Amino acid sequence: MIQLGRLSEVETIIKLTKACGRNLRENGIDQWDENYPDIESITNDIQTNTLFTYKMDGQIVGIVVLNEIQDEEYAEINWRTPIDSKNIVVHRLAVSPKHQRKGIARKMMDFAEKFALDNNYDSIRLDTFSQNPRNQKFYLSRGYQELGSVFLKYKKDYPYICYDILANELNP
Repeated sequence: MIQLGRLSEVETIIKLTKACGRNLRENGIDQWDENYPDIESITNDIQTNTLFTYKMDGQIVGIVVLNEIQDEEYAEINWRTPIDSKNIVVHRLAVSPKHQRKGIARKMMDFAEKFALDNNYDSIRLDTFSQNPRNQKFYLSRGYQELGSVFLKYKKDYPYICYDILANELNP
């Protein structure tokens, strides 16, 4: 079940994201450190009604943030929709390491894509770490197009690859 996150769930969500960060680092992917995402970001995501949780048996096993906020570095990318178009951005998609490879990320992206269509967005934008080939393959397999890469201000060692998909390319 996917629903809006609640403030009472912040600590659980932080534990989930920290477990994901640890799991990434243990697998040689230095994408999320022990400070990201932080409690302020998660709290803000919940307060702005942009963080969604995926629950199994009442337990949060995944999250995704959907909003219109783009990192300033996104200006370096030649997106396929005009600058003044309505675009939604996927942030902080995370699935508990214990529940990965069960199709949860796929279901969360299905939700994000339906949300984009239901709310008349022109496209979905996102980025993923260049050293995370599993994520890259995941987004390409869903029809997202790779548009280039940026060095995000908080992570300068390796670039992040930017992708988008147009609303008319989504399967309703």
